[in-house]
Amino acid sequence: MEKAFTFYLLTLLLLMASSAMTQTNITTDQLALLSLKSKIISDPSHFLDEKWSPTVSVCHWVGVTCGSRHQRVNSLNLSNMALTGKIPREFGNLSFLVSLDLGSNNFQGNLPQEMARLHRLKFLRLSVNNFCGKVPSWFGFLHQLQVLNLGNNSFTGSIPSSFSNISKLETLNLKFNSIEGQIPKVIGTLVNHRVLNMAGNKLIGFIPTSLSNASRLETLEISFNSLQGNIPEGIGNLHNMNWLAIHFNQLTGSIPFTIFNISRIEVLSFTGNSLSGSLPNGICNGYNVFQ
Repeated sequence: MEKAFTFYLLTLLLLMASSAMTQTNITTDQLALLSLKSKIISDPSHFLDEKWSPTVSVCHWVGVTCGSRHQRVNSLNLSNMALTGKIPREFGNLSFLVSLDLGSNNFQGNLPQEMARLHRLKFLRLSVNNFCGKVPSWFGFLHQLQVLNLGNNSFTGSIPSSFSNISKLETLNLKFNSIEGQIPKVIGTLVNHRVLNMAGNKLIGFIPTSLSNASRLETLEISFNSLQGNIPEGIGNLHNMNWLAIHFNQLTGSIPFTIFNISRIEVLSFTGNSLSGSLPNGICNGYNVFQ
């Protein structure tokens, strides 16, 4: 009888501890999101005003998805809500976050360094906002990241070499910012790359030959920069490429004929450079866009 009572008591204590732990975790996520809400200065559709209430489980808030096992926030989608505000430091406490989409809003300011603690993050879309400051080097700590979209913001500085640590990265979109410097050679070491878009920045220097190693690359968009030199011959070895846009740079030399052997190419755009030489006969056949 005494053993049965002891077992019952231990079971009850474990259940209470488990419940307290879950409650603590939910509170951590709730506080992080309430900190974000406090930084929102404009919410014209009242998405957060009305539907982010401390009296309701965070898992039922608009834009929030929780994992079924731990009931922790693993996805946050606030895209296209016309929100204006900043990301607070407490955001780094969303330690179970896998997907974050704040795209197409009016978020401003620098990205807090505490976001480097989001080690589970696989998808990050912050495009079409007004984020500023240098592109953070701490992105290199997000080793699980597969999609990083910072396009159409006001980021400055150079592309951090720490990006080479994001070995699982498939999509990197930095288009239409004010990023300077050269395309780092380490970009070519990201062998899982499928989409690389750096158009509309202030990039200088040469197209790195290391890009020839990105064998899975399907889209290379580096137009509207100030890149110089020749187009690397090895680009023609990227047999999965279907979109190559390098227009409006300061490129010279001839277009490597190997590029025209890529069977999947649909879009080729070289205009606005100082390229020379001849082109293969019938070059316009088989392309949706050639310029």
